[in-house]
Amino acid sequence: MPLRPRIKPAASIASSSSSSRSLHFDRLPALRLAAAAAVSTTTTTGRTTPLTAPPRPRPLLSLLRTTAASASAYSNSASEPPPPPPSSRWQSDLVARVGKCIIFGCGPAQVSRAAAVLRAVATEWRALAAGSEGFLTGGRRGMEGQQVVWGEQDSFQHVNNATYIRYAESARVNWITHFAGVDPAHGNEWRELMTPKATGLILKSIKAEYKFPMTYPDRVSVYHKLRSLPEASDTSLILDCVILSHKHRRVAARTEEDIVIYDYKGARKTAMPPFVLDVFLETWRLQEEETRRARGRIWELVKEVETLEKETWNREDAVEDLGAAAGQKS
Repeated sequence: MPLRPRIKPAASIASSSSSSRSLHFDRLPALRLAAAAAVSTTTTTGRTTPLTAPPRPRPLLSLLRTTAASASAYSNSASEPPPPPPSSRWQSDLVARVGKCIIFGCGPAQVSRAAAVLRAVATEWRALAAGSEGFLTGGRRGMEGQQVVWGEQDSFQHVNNATYIRYAESARVNWITHFAGVDPAHGNEWRELMTPKATGLILKSIKAEYKFPMTYPDRVSVYHKLRSLPEASDTSLILDCVILSHKHRRVAARTEEDIVIYDYKGARKTAMPPFVLDVFLETWRLQEEETRRARGRIWELVKEVETLEKETWNREDAVEDLGAAAGQKS
């Protein structure tokens, strides 16, 4: 059986299933392993015989050129632009619109469909709210379900502004170190990025935008994403972060973080290590894929509610179901 090449062409990337949301190291560009691929084989009487010898390893400079070509493929990986972003209040809007449909009266089948919409909003809100902006959820891709502690409130009886920065910091460390499991061949190097040993990541600046004051009790989920497609020459990167309130089911704060790639031994900035670039290119592809998936799902729910509206209150013979109140009229 022929070995698959390590670098996927743009057409192959564009046709990948949107249901595949996890990172797999064997799908990354893997520049340092590319020279070992492509050994053609044939099977005769149950035995596999190599027909060609593996190519000689290519110089690092050549591999870096391959990285640039791979980045170009990732930038063109989307077969079509994502659906438009939904309203920031799509959750509360859907719930209110479903409630109006029920007030005007629904048949058993319509009640079942309305319940399915409400169930989806209740159980999928976090993945859809974050995913519609390209944030990847699940696993250790951030910080999920962190309980807000009573002592994190200040004298104004809301969570202190500095606490949001700590949330973002903890989620960023989780986001970086979780790649050690994605790319186990460089697990130690991923973990060392958060230490001052060799190449590390240093926070240069952070800006926070507060949407509303959170209070105890509550839980938060915090996620990061790459703002732009990474390149081999990058010596820094911008990360966007979103902090979600579980009680209110919406964004409580956002941060913008400027991260410098730093060589502690040389005491200077340095270019992005190849193993980091490999994984970040795949992460960028998954962000684009998740944006399309989540927005598509939200618009699917919106369309279902629009159909219910046309079948209930938004029709010519629609009459509001007043229930027992109608029988009390004299």
